Amino acid sequence: MDSTLLAIILVVIVVAAAAIVITMVLSRRQGSEAVARLAALEGRLQQFGETQANAQAQLNRTLAERLDTVSKRLGDGLVRQTTKTGESLKGIHERLAVMDAAQKNITELSQRMIGLQDILSNKQARGAFGEIQLENLVREMLPPDAYAFQATLGNRTRVDCLLRLPNPPGAIAIDAKFPLESYSALRAADDEAARVQASRAFGSDVQKHVRDIAEKYIVPGETAESALMFLPSEAVYAELHANFRNVIEESFKRRVWIVSPTTLMATLNTIRAILKDARMREQAGLIQAEVQKLLVDVERLDKRVSNLQSHFDLAVKDVNEIRISSDKVTKRGLAIEQVELGDDSAASEDLSPPTAAETP
Repeated sequence: MDSTLLAIILVVIVVAAAAIVITMVLSRRQGSEAVARLAALEGRLQQFGETQANAQAQLNRTLAERLDTVSKRLGDGLVRQTTKTGESLKGIHERLAVMDAAQKNITELSQRMIGLQDILSNKQARGAFGEIQLENLVREMLPPDAYAFQATLGNRTRVDCLLRLPNPPGAIAIDAKFPLESYSALRAADDEAARVQASRAFGSDVQKHVRDIAEKYIVPGETAESALMFLPSEAVYAELHANFRNVIEESFKRRVWIVSPTTLMATLNTIRAILKDARMREQAGLIQAEVQKLLVDVERLDKRVSNLQSHFDLAVKDVNEIRISSDKVTKRGLAIEQVELGDDSAASEDLSPPTAAETP
């Protein structure tokens, strides 16, 4: 805007100088023609000045409007950018909060894993872990009167869980075993020799558990002919069925069925169906007994209704005979009322006593 104003001033100066020169030239001339031309030139110069002033004013207005437009756009852009930046920062803050929560969960999980590792490293704690998992599964799947924990059998052995089933098959014992040490050694074996030795140790441990369960928890006349060995690890169960077929066959021979948490849940679901069927049969027997009693009561009621019907029939007969006697009394009263005093023979005939056939 300053350069434009400077240009206009220079133009005015040049025009003024030209006017002065022209005036000096015209002053040398004489006559009214020179004066008229000078007046015309001054009018043009004035018109040119006004035109330049209007152009300058329009230029200033245009520049101001464009400046306002640019300022508004710049302000709107800054506002939008600030809003987007705030939203981005908010999203980053939320993600950082999620990451912090995940980090806390990971820390807690690590601590729990360390605690679980400490539990599993102790043989007694490992046994308690298997028993607790067994109890949770049994409590979730069966009614309270269908099982007993730490039950004592007739041979004075205590089993982790005893399922109370009707005969057959009878009560089924479940004992929790967790051969983790030999399994861990098997998984940690890094060469063939170590793996063979660990496999023998693992198979031997499981077979010993199978024999102990068969000897302790299968009691003839008290329990079923089979028992369950619960392995609280799907990995151990899968390893047995994948690579230790001889151990599985040994368990079959001794009627000790090895189950994992998943297979035990399926077994307990089947047992629940058996218990439900047994209870339905028991309830069906009770219903049949009640129906038989109801039939006896119905027969007694029918007999009493028959006796009451006989009494009703006798009462109806008596009422009919009373109606007959009443009709005859009415007829005789009417006959007596119609008797004429002079007709002794008719009166004596009408008043004759009734015969035996007319007696009701």
